[in-house]
Amino acid sequence: MKQEKKFFSELKKGMKVVMGSGLHGKVLELNDDGTCIIETGAGRMKFDKTAISVEKSTKLNSASTK
Repeated sequence: MKQEKKFFSELKKGMKVVMGSGLHGKVLELNDDGTCIIETGAGRMKFDKTAISVEKSTKLNSASTK
């Protein structure tokens, strides 16, 4: 739970994320209402931030910074 709270507070534009459904994308916008706009291979989509898989996205971003 602490890890999720920290992840969502550090979420920013440009981060690569994986949704719970397995969809990969990049954060384009973060909205105050708890939603975000994600750029995917299919185009831009609006999601609730909680739909992001914290564990998979954290691994994806830590691997890309090495």
